[in-house]
Amino acid sequence: MDVHRARALGAGVAPPERIDLGDIVLRRWQPGDLAARFEAITKSYSAIHPWMEWLAEPATLEQQRAFGATVAVSWPAADGGCHYGIFDGYGAVVGAVGLHDDVGAPALAIGYWCHIDYTGRGFITRSASSLTDIALSLPGVERVEIHCDEANLRSAAVARRLGYRLDRVEPRPVRAPAESGRRMVWIKDSSRA
Repeated sequence: MDVHRARALGAGVAPPERIDLGDIVLRRWQPGDLAARFEAITKSYSAIHPWMEWLAEPATLEQQRAFGATVAVSWPAADGGCHYGIFDGYGAVVGAVGLHDDVGAPALAIGYWCHIDYTGRGFITRSASSLTDIALSLPGVERVEIHCDEANLRSAAVARRLGYRLDRVEPRPVRAPAESGRRMVWIKDSSRA
């Protein structure tokens, strides 16, 4: 992350730690989620590894402990993100969604992944929609971005369904196995919310 980039989440500005959408809940990852998060990532590895730079190799418990420790310390986390687990009505991990304060003020980016057993059911679309609305209501945030590789059709479909507009396609080094090296930057601003 560019340390000289202005932050969109100023002091004391953050989304809620829990968002209840009825049959699913987005909530800040907790230490007790370690095993369930690790299991979801492990089971979904073949589906999310091709697109996720952070999952170059199969996840380890140690990596998940380190991630859990990072996000448990502060909200937003030390990396500038607000990381949510997505849980169904029974408490099972459906996936993850997060706001990332690494694109420069006045914007935030949304990232997400879905547990392989829950794809195609709208969980990611609903979660990203809710988080988009919340982000655009935060002081100082004027736009939300979704970045995905041009070859990642499922991720681009989420952006389209939510009314994001494709702002640009730009070259980017390939960082995950399925990437094409062309990143799409989708934008939704406060005038389109």
